[in-house]
Amino acid sequence: MTSFWTGHRVRLRGVEPEDWESFRSFDEHTDDMRAADMIHPPFSAARQREWAQEAALKKPQGDTVQLAIESLDEGRLVGMTSTHEVDHRAGRFSYGIAIGNAFHRRGYASDAVRLLLGFMFGERRFHKCESSVIGFNEASIALHRRLGFQEEGRLRDHEYMLGRHHDVLLFGLTAAEHAARHPFPGGS
Repeated sequence: MTSFWTGHRVRLRGVEPEDWESFRSFDEHTDDMRAADMIHPPFSAARQREWAQEAALKKPQGDTVQLAIESLDEGRLVGMTSTHEVDHRAGRFSYGIAIGNAFHRRGYASDAVRLLLGFMFGERRFHKCESSVIGFNEASIALHRRLGFQEEGRLRDHEYMLGRHHDVLLFGLTAAEHAARHPFPGGS
């Protein structure tokens, strides 16, 4: 049996209540949170359990999705991806991804993004995906370029962290650009 949500290295799935411990361990690496522009004070175990429970039971809201990323090789939760800033009129959306520190450099992020883009472009008929990356996050910048995203702009001194302001790079990828690099299964 094959699943649309299964790639070469990962499977995208809903968040489960028992995922709370993995998400809590991801939060222990503040460098990862900072790279994703989301550093926050530590959550208690009770708050992390509550968040996972709420995420697991949250009703779908159109094309705004939040999905857990599970490795195929170990069957472990390795991160999360989501869509946001969905604009149906213009046919565009933004996405985010976070991979736990222990799971970097294994191809999980690129596989997960390809699956998410395949869904949003191939099933939901969106035309363009946009993404913003903090200027010092070289790994994320390289990932976007490998996936075919084009740098479309730079917001100078846009975000404050690590005691100073940093640039934010803006990336974009159209459905046609994605399909040229990653043809849809069964498509013609």
